[in-house]
Amino acid sequence: MTAASIPPITEDDIANYLLNTPDFFERHATVLAAVQLTSPHGNRAVGLQERQAELLREKIKGLELKAAEMIRHGQENSAIADRLQRWTLQLLWTRDTRELPEVVVREISSQFGVPQVAIRLWGVLPDFAGEAYAQGASEDAQTFAASLSKPYCGANPGLEAAQWLVQPQAAQSLALIPLRAEAGAPVFGLLVLASDDPGRFVAHMGTEFLERIGELTSASLSRLLPA
Repeated sequence: MTAASIPPITEDDIANYLLNTPDFFERHATVLAAVQLTSPHGNRAVGLQERQAELLREKIKGLELKAAEMIRHGQENSAIADRLQRWTLQLLWTRDTRELPEVVVREISSQFGVPQVAIRLWGVLPDFAGEAYAQGASEDAQTFAASLSKPYCGANPGLEAAQWLVQPQAAQSLALIPLRAEAGAPVFGLLVLASDDPGRFVAHMGTEFLERIGELTSASLSRLLPA
């Protein structure tokens, strides 16, 4: 075999050799000490140990940022849980069944900072049929509510439910939550949350929390329905 036919040594060959020869730098300690790498902070050359220290500092910084984000999310979740508990307690403390829908609306607005909230119910007991919240939902609105398997979130396309708000023209985004006495039961109402912020309720957002609000509202307001 001539010298010309010998394949050149590649960087992979060198890397594999060093990986498979762990005692190389023990036998050539001066080589390890002389290795110079390019620092990411400028175009200066740094020693291997300094570069390793930089990498370690960057890794620690990344872990610190992740830890801070986890703490922030934990604090936000704790605050939401506190507000949900206060809202639920207001429902439990309401003795007059007739006032429950108004308490639902008022406390959602207060506890969760929702600018506008409205509610409409149908099929309620005769004692509550004359209340404002039991009137004004057309058959089309009731059919639309019954078609929702989960809350609708998104822009205000001029739905009838938006007209139940005090200022419908200010509603740039909506969350419409169907109310059912239990899973699979007919819809007996619709809870409307509205914001002047187009990004508050968007189509791709998760609806788990809104579904929980709907379940708690439905359970509370089931007292207005026939047995």
